Amino acid sequence: MSKAKQLVEIFHSMYGDVPRTISKDEVKRVAKQNGINSLYRILNANNLAPNGEYNFPPVGKSTTTKSLGSSAKRPSVAVLEPVAAQPAQPVESKAANTPVQLQSQSVGFDDLTIAKPDPLYVPFGHFNTVYQVIKSGMFYPMYVTGLSGNGKTLMCIQSCAKAKAPVIRVNCTTETDEDDLIGGFRMINGETVFFKGPVIRAMELGAVCVLDEIDLANPAKIMCMQSILEGAGYFIKKTGEYITPKPGFNVVATANTKGKGSSDGRFIGTNVLNEAFLERFPITFEQEYASNAIERKILTKVSESLRGETDAEFINKLVDWADIIRKTFYDGGVDEVISTRRLVHIVKAHKIFGDRGEAIKMCTNRFDEETKLAFFELYTKVDENVTLEGAE
Repeated sequence: MSKAKQLVEIFHSMYGDVPRTISKDEVKRVAKQNGINSLYRILNANNLAPNGEYNFPPVGKSTTTKSLGSSAKRPSVAVLEPVAAQPAQPVESKAANTPVQLQSQSVGFDDLTIAKPDPLYVPFGHFNTVYQVIKSGMFYPMYVTGLSGNGKTLMCIQSCAKAKAPVIRVNCTTETDEDDLIGGFRMINGETVFFKGPVIRAMELGAVCVLDEIDLANPAKIMCMQSILEGAGYFIKKTGEYITPKPGFNVVATANTKGKGSSDGRFIGTNVLNEAFLERFPITFEQEYASNAIERKILTKVSESLRGETDAEFINKLVDWADIIRKTFYDGGVDEVISTRRLVHIVKAHKIFGDRGEAIKMCTNRFDEETKLAFFELYTKVDENVTLEGAE
């Protein structure tokens, strides 16, 4: 049987002999799923319907052939000699007892590529340990926790890049649920199709799934991950399909808390996660801010990537300033902290405006009045070139 006839047979098995029109995208999708390259018999100019879609059954000379799985005869289409198209007539919907074929597919993951190494990234902390786990190919979920802006997620992504492992990042919110993670039904070209979610696609592709800000998720809605976090397969209840993870699949969760909520109010919206969920992560990494030496390297790389000369003196003073603030924070002297991410913001602001005091002022305005003035005053003690007048 020719590929063109085979495609026609497939559509007959899906829709019967009921006249209708089919979009070009739908024809291509079904052909791709069945390994068919020849679309001539359906995608033919002579078979074009007035609405821009294509007639089905195709218009042309026909003989009779047996239906798939049945002895009843129905028209089949000659592959050659197409004739002028005739408009499809509206018909009633298929009988209620006609079996519905559920299809499943994915969007946005088939062209998944390896994470690209970031030339500005400087490895530190638990980078090598996370890399070793990913490089091993062993399923071993990891939970990474730490204060905001200290490079938790970037560390995970860059570990995948070094290991040349595909990675899918999922940003969790309080609305994240089974439909977002596992998948759900979508209406495409009038057909109900089950779209596989990022976790399922990561399992099928042997990719690392990074669940970013996992403690923001509703604890009840992410319990669908239980069997997956055990390294077992997953049974999709809505389609009856059982997914077995490919080698290399792993789960890495990042969070500002350890899944116990935020008692000091610093991370509003974080939840107390289910203990059974947390117990399925064998290891937890507590990510600290980078050392002074590493932070200087980070800021230097960022500065070098921007136009203009690098101000090494300014970078050194920024790192010393942030270090004093963090020590005071850990001792309970202040309620806020200067993160590595905020230091990067200051370096970029300095490159734009060319003024140290103005850069620090704009990047610390997010804090309350008392805190930002205290931070600015402290910087003036570190850098004699900046005065308190710039804080006004």
